[in-house]
Amino acid sequence: MQARPALADLKPYEPGKPAAAVRRELGLDRVVKLASNEGPYGPCTAALEDLNRYPEGGVELVERLAGRYCVEPGRIALGNGADSIIGLLSAAYLDPGDEVVMGWPSFPSYRLAAVRMGATPVPVALAPDGAYDLPAIAAAIGARTRIAYVCNPNNPTGGMVDRDALERFLELVPARVLVVVDEAYNEYVTDPDYPDAIAEHVRRRPNVCVLRTFSKIHGLAGLRIGYLTGPATVVADLAKVRNAFDVSEPAHVAALASLDDPDELARRRDENARLRPPLAAAIGELGRAVRPAVANFVCFHAGDAAGLAARLLAEGVVVRPLAAFGAPEWIRVTVGTADQNSEFVAALERALRPA
Repeated sequence: MQARPALADLKPYEPGKPAAAVRRELGLDRVVKLASNEGPYGPCTAALEDLNRYPEGGVELVERLAGRYCVEPGRIALGNGADSIIGLLSAAYLDPGDEVVMGWPSFPSYRLAAVRMGATPVPVALAPDGAYDLPAIAAAIGARTRIAYVCNPNNPTGGMVDRDALERFLELVPARVLVVVDEAYNEYVTDPDYPDAIAEHVRRRPNVCVLRTFSKIHGLAGLRIGYLTGPATVVADLAKVRNAFDVSEPAHVAALASLDDPDELARRRDENARLRPPLAAAIGELGRAVRPAVANFVCFHAGDAAGLAARLLAEGVVVRPLAAFGAPEWIRVTVGTADQNSEFVAALERALRPA
């Protein structure tokens, strides 16, 4: 059996190396995993019952999210992680030959999901600060463009587009193009110029959607749950291509619990804001160029990123070399706890010593 031609040269998304595999392969008792932008803390307390039943909690979660963002429930779509929703958007809207515009380096799922449908990714170089170059994105939109992504802040570089820049960009985009603003890391951002695209654009623009996730600050990466807020027509179209019960009941329950604990989320945000600058500074003191960042990770120039990541792995520290993201000389490291960050910096110093 031969797969569709669009898949011939497609390389699947490869997640960061599991900590359990590193412990097993290297015989280590302790591994510091800072590769996948997970939050360092787990789920808020949640009771799990009725797991013999198909998931039902999605209805309540949708209603809670709709109330939070002052939109109708029909404008919220849940998914098995935000990257699953990216796949649903591609399945709903892309035909072979259509184009998808995105900044690059950026989240690989935008490109992968487009290629799976036979569509053409149109990558646009980032601005010097690692944020999306929105004027260049607008200029790249053509007659075949169906979707334009804006990753804000950008993964993996950490750069942010501000409120005025996003407003100007959206004024330029034709109404026939769906703009998907990916705000996976929005809860970590403390910059007052960071735009809330749900409050500022979804409720008044018919072609803007926003992706958010419970995988990061909420600590639910292992449960896989994200959501889209956007036009009701888009939510209805996604329902046509999604699998039934694609979000588990434990994910629904844990997401609801996290919505009930804003003080804990604020604590996590504040701790990240406190720990990220000294982590970036320590990397810089070791002679590495560091991108400005506003999320829960730092991106730095490594030269031989794969080699440096391998040396860190031997020390029991897992980071993310960024070849798959379009940045083969760079490494992304998640902001961990204070102890984890210290262990990473010490391991980095050893890994950078001349052989």
